Amino acid sequence: MPPIISVSGLSKTYATGLQALKQVDLEIRRGEIFALLGPNGAGKTTLIGIVCGIVTPTGGSVTVGGHDIVREYRASRAMIGLVPQELTTNAFETVWQTVSFTRGLFGKPANPAHVEKVLRELSLWERRKSKIITLSGGMKRRVLIAKALAHEPQVLFLDEPTAGVDVELRQDMWQVIRALRDSGVTIILTTHYIEEAELMADRVGVINKGEIILVEEKAELMRKLGQKRLTLHLAEPLKEVPSKLAPYRLSLSANGRELVYTYDTRAARTGITGLLDDLTAAGIGFKDLHTTQSSLEEIFVDLVGRRR
Repeated sequence: MPPIISVSGLSKTYATGLQALKQVDLEIRRGEIFALLGPNGAGKTTLIGIVCGIVTPTGGSVTVGGHDIVREYRASRAMIGLVPQELTTNAFETVWQTVSFTRGLFGKPANPAHVEKVLRELSLWERRKSKIITLSGGMKRRVLIAKALAHEPQVLFLDEPTAGVDVELRQDMWQVIRALRDSGVTIILTTHYIEEAELMADRVGVINKGEIILVEEKAELMRKLGQKRLTLHLAEPLKEVPSKLAPYRLSLSANGRELVYTYDTRAARTGITGLLDDLTAAGIGFKDLHTTQSSLEEIFVDLVGRRR
């Protein structure tokens, strides 16, 4: 199946001379949740802006559903819903008015049943007659999603969708995003909450200094680049790690009551068996042990840090 979004050799240089994107190649699969991660100024917003027809590229090409974003602007833009980071809505319109009006902007005929369906799915139906100005920040963000879905797009861009949203409402919005994906909508997500990407994404792309430095299946990325930590809960606290154990590069935590061993999941041998033997030989006993996998946030920080 061809990708729903295809980006080839995309570049953007602003009038100031800032090169925001450098020969970016990227393909987004139909029906996936794709998380685009990168530090501030990495090029995320420029890339989204170009695909959505808001920013003019300097070079390269982009197609959405096979439609070139320049030559077939209307057709490509009609396939896209964009939820911006900023809360930009008419404060004195009602929820129903603003969502219905947005549908009309895309030349779609009035469809109250669809608008009702979107508002119900986003738990906005009871507030449909409320003016935007009376809503909480979290509800306003839901209205932005409703506006983006009003014209029945096949692709939805979510730029920091849960910024400023409380934890409970964030959980609800994750469920909404999953339901959208399950209905066939392709989701492209940018977020500073990397746990969102870890929880939600099918694939992860990392952009830094205008270049895509990695695109990978989330599970495979964590398998390839992740590290595991073995934490040993000691029977007696240690003041320092014995010199004989130096090759393991162990660290102490919890006031000397925990010994932490970090190992590469890709290595042929983890070294755990040898470590346990050497601990016994050194007379160090432990009451319990457990392992933890590095998080996507740690992997992301490491990836970006390598390229500074």
